[in-house]
Amino acid sequence: MITAIVAFFIDAVLGDPRSNLHPVVLIGRLITSLERMLYHKTDSSVRQILSGGLLVVLVLVFTFLVVNGIMNIVRMCSNSYVIMAIEAFLLSFTISPKSLAAAGKEIHDYLVAKDLSQARFKVGWIVGRDTDKLEEGEISRATVETIAENTVDGIIAPLFFYAIGGLELAFLYRGVNTLDSMVGYKNDRYLYFGRVAARTDDVLGYIPARITGILFVISALILGFDWKQSWKILRRDAKKHPSPNGGWAEASVAGALHIRLGGYNSYFGKVHFRAYMGDPVEKLDNSHIMETIRLMYTATILYLIIAHVIYVFLP
Repeated sequence: MITAIVAFFIDAVLGDPRSNLHPVVLIGRLITSLERMLYHKTDSSVRQILSGGLLVVLVLVFTFLVVNGIMNIVRMCSNSYVIMAIEAFLLSFTISPKSLAAAGKEIHDYLVAKDLSQARFKVGWIVGRDTDKLEEGEISRATVETIAENTVDGIIAPLFFYAIGGLELAFLYRGVNTLDSMVGYKNDRYLYFGRVAARTDDVLGYIPARITGILFVISALILGFDWKQSWKILRRDAKKHPSPNGGWAEASVAGALHIRLGGYNSYFGKVHFRAYMGDPVEKLDNSHIMETIRLMYTATILYLIIAHVIYVFLP
């Protein structure tokens, strides 16, 4: 797990570079190209499900072969430190704590400056909901929810799969998560075509989401937040989330910070209600964004420490 710790420090220094050569960007391009070939609007629902399943298989097979091929070449090097450094560098592409924190802090700073137009614009980069009419509280809620949920998808889950299956499995998870973010929607186009991608993401995220929820409770204790309320809200509200995994991170954060997440969101002009998580003891504002970032970093470091201890002491 030393490699994972090094990857975390690489991310802390370099962040998640915005480049057309970023592995996740390349996976996204592959998905787009295959979708053009496999998706046909006139296909039956069953055929769309099968085509979407084939998309998932092709993306994962291609991702595995490329990452495995690269690592086979790297492992031909006789210097173990060079191998570890390259593997850590590649692993750092699968996690994004620095960019997640940077996005949250940027929105926080715009809110502090009372620049709602820029805050709305920036939060629109990290959420799928309509943001053009959001006020400070709703901008803060959207940001907190995104940081909490992406702690699972963008940090803990890739590190979890790296721990049990190496770099290849970490990238396979990122492939599935990218598939879900691109085609896993319940709209006219993807209701059937994206179903396999969405279900696969739910299955792979099941354990990491629950680990993250527990880590947030422990992080709340370490940081002096209300860990007892975090545990209470986690048990009470996690299952209210429409995703089988999303509520574990959001509910534990909501309890720790004495805030209420969920509520009314607008998507493409249509308003949808998502069940509340947490109690509105405190009014949501920009300060809760920074507190969520602190929880995110603490949970990440906790995971790395615990995973390393398990790796060292287990036979």
